[in-house]
Amino acid sequence: MPKIWTRVVSLALVAGSAVLLSSCANQTISRSPTTAQTTTNTANQELKEVSFTLSWLFQAVDAPLAIAIEKEYFAQEGIAVRFDRGYGSADSINKIASGVYDIGEGDMYSMMEFNQKNPNDKLVAVAIKYNRSPFAIVAVDSAGISSPQQLEGKRLAAPAGDAARRLWPVFAQVTGVNPDSVTWNNVEPRLREALLVQGEFDAISCFNISSLPPLNKLGYGPDRLNTFLYADHGLDLYGNALIVRESFLEQNPELVRGFVSAYLRGLQDTIRNPDEGLAAVMNLSEDGLMDQAQERERLQIALDSLYVSPEVEQNGLGGVDQARLQRTLEQVAEGFGLAQVPTAEEVFNDGFLPPQEQRAI
Repeated sequence: MPKIWTRVVSLALVAGSAVLLSSCANQTISRSPTTAQTTTNTANQELKEVSFTLSWLFQAVDAPLAIAIEKEYFAQEGIAVRFDRGYGSADSINKIASGVYDIGEGDMYSMMEFNQKNPNDKLVAVAIKYNRSPFAIVAVDSAGISSPQQLEGKRLAAPAGDAARRLWPVFAQVTGVNPDSVTWNNVEPRLREALLVQGEFDAISCFNISSLPPLNKLGYGPDRLNTFLYADHGLDLYGNALIVRESFLEQNPELVRGFVSAYLRGLQDTIRNPDEGLAAVMNLSEDGLMDQAQERERLQIALDSLYVSPEVEQNGLGGVDQARLQRTLEQVAEGFGLAQVPTAEEVFNDGFLPPQEQRAI
């Protein structure tokens, strides 16, 4: 297994923090435009509303967005953000393309497939959130699955829109597994981990940040799991990106540029001060039902394995290495059976990123 490069940033323990209900429960949150951000510097400035969809539930890994709202980075760019929870990358991509949202978070590789099927509604990524992909297959140790090859003939489960599930054919191809040998089952997101530990399925596809914290809470810590990160098995994929319609980008270039700048400032702050990021998320949680300990663990996983890599250390946050992206596009296009492989420039537009020195960590 390739050595995993990590940059560990520890979250301080908060004594006596209450363990509330799990944040993996269904959320139905919708945030009104953040016009309360207006300060002395922006009081006379009319803020432009931008609608944004998350790719999943509002969680600690959304600290970059939460900090940028709380510290008024968006308002300083003349932006008021309205954001909603997501239901998986496939769903968020469709909603961005249809104009339900102006900007959203999703998987570039699913976006690539969407673009080939919908050439008149093309989307493009403008900034990277996770430099390393969180896509994973997870099995409990008692299932006896200690390598991807042992997934042959097994029962796997995930929500229908799960991005890791969508990319299963590619993962199977690069690991030498017959992709059609497994049986996929649709499950409710909130039941996925519980059904796994109950033995209803042999393994699940997931984001590691989504499934590992609830599994730990169920008594299945890392020592009782076999986790196969796609990034460790031949798929050096990027994780979620900020995605927009090409038509929206053409009509609102400065708005997108300002959104990206504010978001990446929030990402920088999250990496430098994770406790501040966690606090911002908790403050924005309307229902007050977030399990703070679980969210702390979730953010730590992202800090240790997703946000930062040697590439980010060298080139700054938000961008891509064109050669790396092109390699992964070729892998995914083959796995998806696409007729054409887009260029990295067609999938990712770096023209809306702040200067590299402003994206350093």
